[in-house]
Amino acid sequence: MLEHLAGFIIHVINQLGYAGVFVLMAIESACVPLPSEVIMPFSGYLATKGVFNLWLVAFVGAIGCVAGSLIVYLVSAWGGRPFLERYGPYLLISRHDLDSADRLFKRHGDLIIFIGRMLPVVRGYISIPAGIARMSLWRFNLYTFVGSFLWCLLLAWVGVKLGEHWDTIGGLFHRFNLAIVALLIAGFIWYVWRHIKLLRHDTEQNRQD
Repeated sequence: MLEHLAGFIIHVINQLGYAGVFVLMAIESACVPLPSEVIMPFSGYLATKGVFNLWLVAFVGAIGCVAGSLIVYLVSAWGGRPFLERYGPYLLISRHDLDSADRLFKRHGDLIIFIGRMLPVVRGYISIPAGIARMSLWRFNLYTFVGSFLWCLLLAWVGVKLGEHWDTIGGLFHRFNLAIVALLIAGFIWYVWRHIKLLRHDTEQNRQD
């Protein structure tokens, strides 16, 4: 699968240049599984060939990230909260959880977005809770850009250093992605267990009353 995606990414960048990098990173940031760990290292490798400028390609990649993330943010802000308020209990998401998320993003949203944009797997989905919490739009865009620029620059720089072996980084990050997915699954299991436990506690309290 990774090889097929890499082939598609290489074709798009070879055909569209900087515009291809922008489009691919926008798609990746809109929760579509295109690996930035292939997009940006290949772009960095092309910088060693004089096709791209390292700093400019990182900038274009970050702008693409902002564009894709903004779509997810707006969709989540428009329909996310009403949907979860209505159907959240069936998903073990209470109004208290939503209010807690709102407070968290109001206090630490900048840091959450900044760090989240530099974490594999998480980076593509961090816009969803930000949109649901309706984080300040200009702050969301600012910290999405800053975090994404550093991420894009790092990956492109690695591509420069690896040269023709730029594609080896994809496999390394793929294993790292699996570890993050495992942690997310463990967190989800804990979240479900916690809510079931609270639900049982509330049920017992109601019976006693």
